[in-house]
Amino acid sequence: MNSIRTHKLIDPTLCGNPLELKTNYSRIELITSSKMAVDEKGLIHGGFIFGLADYAAMLAVNDPNVVLGSSESKFLKPVRVGDTVIAEAIISSTDKKKRFVDVGVTRDGVPVFKGSFTCFILDNHVLD
Repeated sequence: MNSIRTHKLIDPTLCGNPLELKTNYSRIELITSSKMAVDEKGLIHGGFIFGLADYAAMLAVNDPNVVLGSSESKFLKPVRVGDTVIAEAIISSTDKKKRFVDVGVTRDGVPVFKGSFTCFILDNHVLD
């Protein structure tokens, strides 16, 4: 596995744990918990699934100065407390300092989310 060059302080219990990292590709696992639930039935808030997908996109780019510029996403199926979801991200194209990343999230092989992320590689950290 390649070394992680971005988002080094992210909490894997909230955004996922990297399973595979290659050039232009990442695969991340998130085990959902009751802290992510929105109701007594155990529905997971979509923000955690989006956060997993975003993190997968950032790792596919894997540059210390990568930021998310925009995204288009579809939530396909609900996720429940205790589900394990896997995000796979692959860079589909590049344009100078811009990376277009396709991300799919599955639960037991069934798609629950898909998104297209536009990421930018800045010359300096976004807060500098």
